[in-house]
Amino acid sequence: PPKRGSPPAAPAPRDHLVWAIFNTLYMNFCCLGFVALAFAIKARDRKVSGDVEAARHFSSKARCYNALATAGSVVLPLLLGALIVTGVIHLSKLAQESVGFFTYQFSGSDDEDQ
Repeated sequence: PPKRGSPPAAPAPRDHLVWAIFNTLYMNFCCLGFVALAFAIKARDRKVSGDVEAARHFSSKARCYNALATAGSVVLPLLLGALIVTGVIHLSKLAQESVGFFTYQFSGSDDEDQ
């Protein structure tokens, strides 16, 4: 137990290892999940060895890379989906306009043959 009057011990930094493993296996955008995994392992090693400041530093880097990997892996598919939907809508409008053009062309050529 800590002595009376001494400052409370700072909590050990989180290593974000589970999040990094998830990003590495399932959402490895530009290898950021692998980089986050490397920093998470370094943070855990420093925490076990007792170097709390280095553990905090590597934990912060692991959290940053995990956030980037997650954001990239969520935002890019949403952006791609939005582009596909708008492309399909645009192509359907073009197809509707071209149907009118082709029916006009075919009906005009039929009148000239008679």
